[in-house]
Amino acid sequence: MKSIVNVIHSEPDILGGTPVFVGTRVLVQSLFDYLGGQHPIDDFPTETCGQAITALEQVKDLLVINARAI
Repeated sequence: MKSIVNVIHSEPDILGGTPVFVGTRVLVQSLFDYLGGQHPIDDFPTETCGQAITALEQVKDLLVINARAI
């Protein structure tokens, strides 16, 4: 089993609780908007590119686990 590294963070004091990447004020939603615009992940802001890849891997793992449970 993979260890879960928290790369997404939400606190009421940071942008009103909107999910951001840990240690930044970069909105997680911006990642999905960026990818939805067909931009390559490698061009996502460098300070969060690694976190973005980790977050996407975790989402993929959750989708696979939930799909098996159905």
